[in-house]
Amino acid sequence: MDFHFPDGFLWGVSTSAAQIEGGYLEDGRSPSIWDAFAEKPGKIQNGDTPFVACDSYHRYEEDIAQMVRLGVNSYRFSISWSRVMPEGTGRINQKGVDYYKRLLDGLHKNNITPNVTLYHWDLPQVLEEKGGWANRDCIEWFGEYAANMFRELGDVVPMWSTINEPIATYVGYAQGIFAPGHTDEKLGNQARHNILV
Repeated sequence: MDFHFPDGFLWGVSTSAAQIEGGYLEDGRSPSIWDAFAEKPGKIQNGDTPFVACDSYHRYEEDIAQMVRLGVNSYRFSISWSRVMPEGTGRINQKGVDYYKRLLDGLHKNNITPNVTLYHWDLPQVLEEKGGWANRDCIEWFGEYAANMFRELGDVVPMWSTINEPIATYVGYAQGIFAPGHTDEKLGNQARHNILV
């Protein structure tokens, strides 16, 4: 039997900002909950941190060249909320937004369709210090962030995803395995409720 993928089928790869970008505290970026979590002894194997990671912040053009060699036509990546809005709300960090504009421009020039995830587990630490996802205000914080990204990048992003695997927030607030590392069932349930709202 002969099977053919339909016209327009997207073969893609995906990443998350905290896992690949690096560029810790560069160009106005503030720490995320994963930066803070990784600094806690024993939380991450070998004491590794996302501070440099794959250095995609500086090497994104090489990453795009690798995608071209792979023959993919779509790339799903996430935006570091801490990079584009270092205080979590309010001011936009233009240098952070410009990084994503350069990345998106490179993808388009190479006929790779961007698929952008707004949140892949890396809440700005400044918002965690206000209660993070367990604080119902986080619903409004995320709404402001999302609206800013749609306004800044909406003309060049054809596909958006809101939240990657919301269950990870519960794991971070109730089980302590992921950032921010809390072990409170009530907190975890409130956090996952808020992230779904």
